[in-house]
Amino acid sequence: MKIFQTDEIRNVALIGAAKSGKTTLSEGMLFEGKMITRKGSVDDKNTVSDYRQIEIERHISVTATLMYTIYNDKKINILDTPGFSDFTGDIVSAVSVADTAIFNVNSQAGVEATTENAWRQAEKCGTPVVFFINHLDHHNANFDDSVRQLKDYFGDKVTIIQYPVNAGEGFDTVINLIDMKMLKYKQGGGIPEILDIPANETDKARKLHKALVENAAEGDESLMEKYFENDDLSIDDTRLGIRLSMTQRGMFPVFCGAAKHGIGITRLMDFIVNSCPCPIHSRGRKTTSGKEYNYSATDPASLFIFKISNEQHLGEVSHFKVYSGTLIEGQDLINPRTGNKERISQLFVVNGKNREKVDKVIAGDIATTIKLKEVRANDSLFDAKIADAPFEEIPYPEPVFSTAVKAANSTDDEKLGSILQEMHRNDPTVVAGMSRELRQLILQCQGEYHLNTIKWYFDHLHKLDIEFFSPKIPYRETITKPAKADYRHKKQSGGSGQFGEVHLMVQPYVEGYKDPTDFPIRGKEEHKLPWGGVLIFSNCVVGGAIDARFLPAILKGVMERLEEGPLTGSYARDIMVYVYDGKMHPVDSNELSFKLAGRQAFITAFKNAGPKIMEPIYDLSVRMPEDMMGGVMTDLQGRRAVIMGMDSDNKYQIINAKVPLAEMDKYSTSLSSITSGRGTFKMKYAEYMQVPTDVQVKLLKDYEEKLKEEE
Repeated sequence: MKIFQTDEIRNVALIGAAKSGKTTLSEGMLFEGKMITRKGSVDDKNTVSDYRQIEIERHISVTATLMYTIYNDKKINILDTPGFSDFTGDIVSAVSVADTAIFNVNSQAGVEATTENAWRQAEKCGTPVVFFINHLDHHNANFDDSVRQLKDYFGDKVTIIQYPVNAGEGFDTVINLIDMKMLKYKQGGGIPEILDIPANETDKARKLHKALVENAAEGDESLMEKYFENDDLSIDDTRLGIRLSMTQRGMFPVFCGAAKHGIGITRLMDFIVNSCPCPIHSRGRKTTSGKEYNYSATDPASLFIFKISNEQHLGEVSHFKVYSGTLIEGQDLINPRTGNKERISQLFVVNGKNREKVDKVIAGDIATTIKLKEVRANDSLFDAKIADAPFEEIPYPEPVFSTAVKAANSTDDEKLGSILQEMHRNDPTVVAGMSRELRQLILQCQGEYHLNTIKWYFDHLHKLDIEFFSPKIPYRETITKPAKADYRHKKQSGGSGQFGEVHLMVQPYVEGYKDPTDFPIRGKEEHKLPWGGVLIFSNCVVGGAIDARFLPAILKGVMERLEEGPLTGSYARDIMVYVYDGKMHPVDSNELSFKLAGRQAFITAFKNAGPKIMEPIYDLSVRMPEDMMGGVMTDLQGRRAVIMGMDSDNKYQIINAKVPLAEMDKYSTSLSSITSGRGTFKMKYAEYMQVPTDVQVKLLKDYEEKLKEEE
């Protein structure tokens, strides 16, 4: 295979909602580039992109697929991304390495939730955007309405490059505004017949052409001067202006077509190779030290691994983009994260599951390798001559869905953990970890559909039966008033027995507290608790009622009950304990006896001290279209949320609230349902607050029933 130079490479990510036609478009691009001899279809389950078993079964993409095609002697790398926002990790990674994002818009549906979410990612990365309005062959197709929506959501920089003449059934003709020609396609696509624009379309075409040229001229001062002088630009100058404007995100071109019939694909590919930025004209990538790499093929090699996948019969595959130098087989590179050397044993360019071996890869290109030792997504590899900090990482979104997970058979727990670790390597938006407090393995991801996909992998690939259930809530227990209690632990079973008696008092810890005056404070210890709050333990014993050597044992007994609170087994906090009296036995008293006596005395005092359960409260920010605010507000009120204020963001409203974590189970699913996938939210821990009385009663009852079941 020919080795393409940096200026001969184009890197595009295909973005869009499910059923917008991304996979069909990629199939057409491969066909027009003669990479395949026959176009597959999603319905026939034979596309290059959706080759994995789960994708074939579900008729959707669930992970980004790397492909390439060759057109006009240029290599176009294609990243076909999933259409559901639950798989946003792959969308983000594709957008971060692509030089242009091509947004597929279904002309029947217009701007959809995935389009909006991906737009925000492209905006963060500074990635140029092209819109391809697809499915114009459908009887419900509406190009003008789709453009209005694009401008409404994304601004007046949305600029028509093509528009359809006969959208709907039988669609085959478009007006191209760059060269001011009418293009008539045969069914099946290919190179269109080029015709003059008919008289009845001339005025509309001229008006749109003028708007296009004006926007293109804004990309460069010299082009603006030419435009003022001539009231127009040449085709070459127009293309240059479009590229310059796109690179600055000053223009978002709009194309049209029907990918299923091949209409509009070749002209889109012409635009990609003629006007979309090649890597040289694109942003480079910065390291965490601030140095930027800008695709110089003569510099030492550097690359960024944006995706890891596991392929049948091949093992772990690393997908990367080269940001400088020329990468060759057998080359050794350094991973700055680990400090270890990695050898590039083989290099491949891939089309889905098909791969072709190459000897080298030039700066700006995207390729894959295998058999790297200790790499993960977001890793950087550098020539030893560079010795630089790693590249800035992809800003993956925070998880929005949490569930507890366990293996149906406890003997598979270790296997479950190792599989989840592997999943995290392949998809960093899958996060799993054992919660010591909750005593649960918590799995976090991007939504319920994402979770169902994870379950599919366990069922079909790993053959491991797992169960999901709601995570426990990390409640806290405390007290609201002082209380005294005592307990005598006595046990005799022949020989030395056990004896210890403890009298203590508890009171809540608050800022500016005052010690009781009933007894003297002989010693005080303040313990910062790992789960928050404090314990203040005071020795008030006089007259040697309890030997000082037994006080650490009493403290240990109290700490055990703080770690497993008396009310619900949750952590207890912000308590002051005063040990003021007790009794010993000259033979039978020991540390165990006083630990048990201290623990039981603490439990009794705690339950008499106006105990309260505290729940975690989170600051919640929900962003949704303004016409959906009522439904979101009603739902939040049903979750015991307290609305703190509202803000606006163009067509969106933002509700700021405080909400108990206990009420947020599966909230991402509810919000998606209420807002048709358009709503997003962020949560951040704020504080602990007392639960309402009715909630506390229920929690106490549930805990008592649990203890009975365990007996």
